Amino acid sequence: MKILVAGGAGFIGSHTSVELLAAGHDVVCIDNLSNSKLEVIDRIKEITSRDVKFYNVDICNKKELLDVFDIESKTKKFDSIIMFAGYKAVGESVLKPIEYYENNLESLINICIAMKMYSCNSIIFSSSATVYGDPKIIPVTEACEKGKISSPYGQTKSMIEQILEDFVNSDKNISACLLRYFNPIGAHESGLIGEDPNGIPNNLVPYIADVAMGKRDYLRVFGSDYNTKDGTGVRDYIHVVDLAKGHVAALKLYNKPGVHIYNLGTGEGYSVLEVVKMYEKVSGKSIPYKIVDRRPGDVAVLYCDPSKAKNELGWSAKLNLEDMCRDSYNYQLKGRMNG
Repeated sequence: MKILVAGGAGFIGSHTSVELLAAGHDVVCIDNLSNSKLEVIDRIKEITSRDVKFYNVDICNKKELLDVFDIESKTKKFDSIIMFAGYKAVGESVLKPIEYYENNLESLINICIAMKMYSCNSIIFSSSATVYGDPKIIPVTEACEKGKISSPYGQTKSMIEQILEDFVNSDKNISACLLRYFNPIGAHESGLIGEDPNGIPNNLVPYIADVAMGKRDYLRVFGSDYNTKDGTGVRDYIHVVDLAKGHVAALKLYNKPGVHIYNLGTGEGYSVLEVVKMYEKVSGKSIPYKIVDRRPGDVAVLYCDPSKAKNELGWSAKLNLEDMCRDSYNYQLKGRMNG
């Protein structure tokens, strides 16, 4: 299959591109490099020994996006789109809500327009567990209703899910797979690609990594008074390679019209301090931290029941928290890019 990976130079997009290529698919990456680096594309090629076509295009620019579809359709149309592109930091979205709504919604709408114009009937969307809000039942299943969403970031994910449901209702040929992620961390075992955000990290493990490598003095832990085992937030951390393989598994739905929803997680919850301790174990380094006020938009506990993905897609997470932290640290030692 020929797959367009939107946001293909990013953390999850790059690892998914590797797994797609390993599974024999042809990959075209598109990314505006706002939170990624061009060198990632070369590293994808190095890992897989396969070529990847890359377009430096902002998906919010509809003309540039349609030009990519026009060029590629001259050889073979896209069989499916995997949509990763979008702003993704919960805390930042609270401070910059309009930017998040504009970027995340406009990019998805432009993708849908291009799909209609160029007869691509399959999309896999990078959604989020944040659509569940602060769930009443843990672990979360796909049958759980969406809750009161506590951040603009989460709202954009929920709104995009609704847009895609309406898109499918308008065209019975469309297959939309909504993959609700929990908390991806880790890196490729080669150490060549991993999580490498521009600027100050907004997510836990990249910040821990900066502390481990001496780039920052300490980690800020947002809140220690949650109703959890040690007072810090509990999340379902999943290895990014497991997550990437979930997208490959979801491609089996590309010719099955309708809306398909799956949680992608391990089904286990780890606290912030448990992640810190594990990173200390694999790195052999101390990770100083300071407790600060809770971060707007965060909930206390969020982890999933991933059994639907196992039963219907044949997918389940294989790697544990130690694997995640070890591979993250390995990337810091071997592959992290400058700039």
